[in-house]
Amino acid sequence: AKVGFIDIDESAAHQLIDELSSSGLPAPWFRANNVSNVEQLQQIIQSFIAHHNGIDVLINNVANDNRFSTNEMTATEWTQCMQVNLNSAFFAAQSVLPSMQSKQAGSIINFSSINAFIAPKDMVGYNTAKAGLLGMTKSLANEFGGDNIRVNALLPGWVATDKQLNSWLTAEEEHKWTSNMALKKRLYPKHIAKLALFLASDDSEMITGQGVTIDGGRQ
Repeated sequence: AKVGFIDIDESAAHQLIDELSSSGLPAPWFRANNVSNVEQLQQIIQSFIAHHNGIDVLINNVANDNRFSTNEMTATEWTQCMQVNLNSAFFAAQSVLPSMQSKQAGSIINFSSINAFIAPKDMVGYNTAKAGLLGMTKSLANEFGGDNIRVNALLPGWVATDKQLNSWLTAEEEHKWTSNMALKKRLYPKHIAKLALFLASDDSEMITGQGVTIDGGRQ
C-alpha cells in the first residue's frame, strides 16, 4: 500500500516516518494539518490523490477527547469538538468520493467509539460526535453503495495509547474498566489496526454500513 496521513503533531509524525524508514519500510506521504480547517484538509487530500493517481481507502481516525462538564462547556468548545470529531470525517469522505467513483471501488472507515453507547460523564461533546459518526456511516454507505464504495465504522473500547496512559487511563480506571470486560487484557492500537486492515481489504467486500465493536467484550 502507498500510505499517506495527515496529523497536527508534526514532531510525532516525523518520528514515525524516521522509524519506518530506518527499518527499511517505505516512508509514508505526510502533510501537517489541523482538520478543523476544512478547506486545507480537502486541498491536502486532493494533493494526495493527484500524487498517487487516485485513492482506494480513507481512514478517518481523528479525535480529541477532552473532558468538559455540561455546565462549563462553552459554545466555542462544543463547536471545536464537532469540527475535529465529526465534521472532518464528513468533509474528508466528500473529498475522496469523485476519485472512488471513477474507480467504482473504495472503502471508507470511520473511527467511532463505544462511548457512543456507554456515554461516560464529562464527555457529552465527544460522545455526541462519535454517535453522529454512526449515523453518517449508515447514510454514506447507502448513498455511495451504487458506486461500489463501502463505508463502515469502528467502535473501539479504551485503547492503551501513550496519550491515554499519560492522561486518563490510570491504574484505578483501568482496573474498573477491565472488570467489565470478558477478555481481561489491554486493548492496544495493533488490535484496532488489524480490524481496519480487514475493512480496507477485499476480504470485506460485502460489508458496508456497519459499526464493528472491538472492546474485549465489555459489558
